[in-house]
Amino acid sequence: MLPDTHIPAGSVVPLGERIPLPGRGVTFVRHAPGPPGAPTILLLHGWLATGALNWYRCFEPLSEHFNVLAIDHRGHGRGIRSNRRFRLADCADDAAALIDQMSAGPVVAVGYSMGGPIAQLLWREHPDLVNGMVLIATGAEFVPGNRHRYAASALLVAAVGTRVGSAATIVPRGIVKALLGTPDTRDRPSDLTEWGRQEMAKHSGRVMLEAGHAVANYSAKRWIGNIDVPTSVIVTEEDSAVSPEAQLRMAMAIPGAHINRIPLGHVSCIDPTFGRKVTDACLDVQNRIDLGYDPHPPDYHDEP
Repeated sequence: MLPDTHIPAGSVVPLGERIPLPGRGVTFVRHAPGPPGAPTILLLHGWLATGALNWYRCFEPLSEHFNVLAIDHRGHGRGIRSNRRFRLADCADDAAALIDQMSAGPVVAVGYSMGGPIAQLLWREHPDLVNGMVLIATGAEFVPGNRHRYAASALLVAAVGTRVGSAATIVPRGIVKALLGTPDTRDRPSDLTEWGRQEMAKHSGRVMLEAGHAVANYSAKRWIGNIDVPTSVIVTEEDSAVSPEAQLRMAMAIPGAHINRIPLGHVSCIDPTFGRKVTDACLDVQNRIDLGYDPHPPDYHDEP
């Protein structure tokens, strides 16, 4: 792993590589090898982010215990380019193809914001490839109520057909700074902002709008309670993008989910403590896997 001159001091991000996924396209993955024989963590980033930008605090602490993979989702960063409309299900299938291509499964899927639905869909469609999940700043749905969901979707669909679609690839420094929040004073704010701008400038503007539409329409309420792998949920208590109440509803719907609350907002990934919190959640999930996880322990069973 090599330091990036624009990443905050003390953070290390592994170099990435382009990996062809047969029949799907060429994706981009960062790989931080762990100890020999270590289980694999698959990091699934959020909307408007990249594998590096979302997880730069996590590679080093996670790789002390795990083999770590971080994919750029299609249209994000250096991820797969396609003329097809963006679908969360396609991102989940891309992740499954990557796991197969690298013979890395089964994995603990770690999803942040938009990456949460991708992790959930990966478990639902490819259950043999997922043996645990960590869900962060995410939910089983994002826009409460059908009326609001349809209204948000209509606005995003309309934007795709306008000049906004092409203009979205030009990301002003002020917008990036607002999205990243105020970094820790030990970091170099100008460098963090510039690095974030460089990462986000690689996005497809059309896909960013389509991805927003996909997230606004996502709902797993009918099946989220069927999740049968050990799951830890990190609830961002000061989140104004995904309400803490929605995060808790999701967590309480997943049998046996462990809940961790942190006093941070939706850009908690820039906090200096974020990497350790994610690592602790992954270790908690892996410990339950190693012990032989039962999603319905005896106190869940009906009396005879």
